[in-house]
Amino acid sequence: MQKANAIVRTPLGKHLAAGLIGLSALAAVQHAHGADWSDNSIGYRYGTKFAEPFNTQDISKNIVNFTHASGYKYGTNFLNVDFLMSDNKDSNAQEAYLTYRHTLDIGKISGKDLAFGPARGVGFTLGVDLNTKNDPGYGSKKRMWVAGPTLMMDVPGFLNLSIFALWESNKPVGIANRYSYDTHPMFNAAWGIPFGTSGFAFEGYLNYIAAKGKDEFGNSTSPELNFDGQIMYDVGTPLGMGKNTFRVGVEYQYWRNKFGNRSTVPGSLAKTPMLRAEYHF
Repeated sequence: MQKANAIVRTPLGKHLAAGLIGLSALAAVQHAHGADWSDNSIGYRYGTKFAEPFNTQDISKNIVNFTHASGYKYGTNFLNVDFLMSDNKDSNAQEAYLTYRHTLDIGKISGKDLAFGPARGVGFTLGVDLNTKNDPGYGSKKRMWVAGPTLMMDVPGFLNLSIFALWESNKPVGIANRYSYDTHPMFNAAWGIPFGTSGFAFEGYLNYIAAKGKDEFGNSTSPELNFDGQIMYDVGTPLGMGKNTFRVGVEYQYWRNKFGNRSTVPGSLAKTPMLRAEYHF
């Protein structure tokens, strides 16, 4: 949730290179210790139609991200860290947002084939979201723990469907103590589906998040819908760099009732096209 207030700004941009180097090193260590497969990437995306609650203006953002995905005997790991840099329509704010998910494959753990119907397996996912943002209006310090069952669907690439319980808290500027929202559910779909051998792929996620009670300022929250999808093309192969080494594409995000803010709040609806590029290693 958002509210106008004042905050002391702390620069994040100078830590970007160090952060990416550190994350790359961690991924390399993880790969060397038991991963059956792994994929690391550094990406960039840009859009001019971002929205933030209580802000009536379109915001431009440059976003640099590090992503790690890997699989081992009993499950998979997913880590993404976004470094978001806003223009002056959002006070030149800087934000870091981390998402981590660990999915245990129940079939692999039990030694049983749990495939049924369109599902190839059943898992249980644990994870966390963390963020920090130095905008003068809110200064988010989000923490969110995630847990729930996951169905792994039998499709080319992957499609995971999950029902999560969320334990979310925040400590924005002007709040003396960390505030915890009501525990609330979320439906999550995450996918990466190639279009045959064309080099194109459709990737993204969809979150439907239930209302989480009152916010830290006593306002009622609303259910939120967040769709983020991209069409990516493998340009690494024709350039001789190796399959899926370098990919470019377009992305679109639709976010209704952003952060649980009501639809009457300016900036609570985002319709954001983006350009995207990523290098895999």
